[in-house]
Amino acid sequence: MTSRERIRRIVSRQPVDRCGFWLGNPHPDTLPIYFDHFGVASLEELHLRLGSDFRWLTPQFMDSTYQHPQGRGIFDIWKYKTSLGEPGPLAECETIDDIEKAYVWPSVEYLHFDECLATLHAAGEVYRASGFWAPFFHDVADLFGFEELLIRMHTHPELVEAVFERVCTFYLDANALLFAEAGDQIDAYFFGNDLGTQRGLMIGPGQLDRFLFPWIRRFAEQAHRSGYQVLLHSCGSVHEILGKFVDAGIECLHPLQALACNMDADTLARDAKGSLAFLGGIDTQDLLVHATAEEVRKEVRRVIGLLGPHLIVSPSHEALLPNISAANVAAMADEVLRSARD
Repeated sequence: MTSRERIRRIVSRQPVDRCGFWLGNPHPDTLPIYFDHFGVASLEELHLRLGSDFRWLTPQFMDSTYQHPQGRGIFDIWKYKTSLGEPGPLAECETIDDIEKAYVWPSVEYLHFDECLATLHAAGEVYRASGFWAPFFHDVADLFGFEELLIRMHTHPELVEAVFERVCTFYLDANALLFAEAGDQIDAYFFGNDLGTQRGLMIGPGQLDRFLFPWIRRFAEQAHRSGYQVLLHSCGSVHEILGKFVDAGIECLHPLQALACNMDADTLARDAKGSLAFLGGIDTQDLLVHATAEEVRKEVRRVIGLLGPHLIVSPSHEALLPNISAANVAAMADEVLRSARD
């Protein structure tokens, strides 16, 4: 069974030879450490060295994708801000006309997919998760300023809806262009919006239902029409809305932030196993930082026993930081392969 076949079957919850494995997407500061330890020279070589079944190949973070003549990026508000609470360009807007004038909105006319398509084509028989990352909740929060957005959801809900529509329509149109060109080179649409804190949801169920879930559903429907599976990244404690994710068309949830409230493997196995596939679950806040390699192996076996076989073992946050040793990453990867041998 190839890696591509394996992950497809895991996500669709069909019989499979073993759980999958994804290294994640190590932070740029971490890569030199891992390259030196494993004797490799690129991220792809690192994936191959560790037996990673999964590749995240989003065009959104490829520099060549968006070629604005003035060097603008896609919702690149962070070029001009230093904190989430800092007001964004829409903070003073009162009308829909105001939001059109207050910000230079991205346009699909500047999109180019040559790099993404070449990367997909060269990926080989691994599972390819692609599409625009579309962090639309974060984009809207940056455009208003996070605190201002929370206020405006109550004082100016129609204005907030209009901004969500403006942001999400761009991503839907961008995906449509990519999907038409990529075809079956993509296996899954993978997108991300963090909706949880360590303890619970960032916003209330009413706001989620009004402002976010209609768009999550539309992104999932678009991907399904193209024949793709649908994976959602949402950090933090999102246990309360697992059923809403399923109803919206999400098939696999990432990253399973293991120490967030009710996101531990025992609780997820009890409350969501069978309705979702899982990607992640190996704790990056404490375990992979402080444990011995044998302790990591033990935890991987435990999580596989609870959430497998429809599980892609991976760190509970994909951006592995330099405080996570290469030895622990190797132990995590090897234990997945050992589980198949045993």
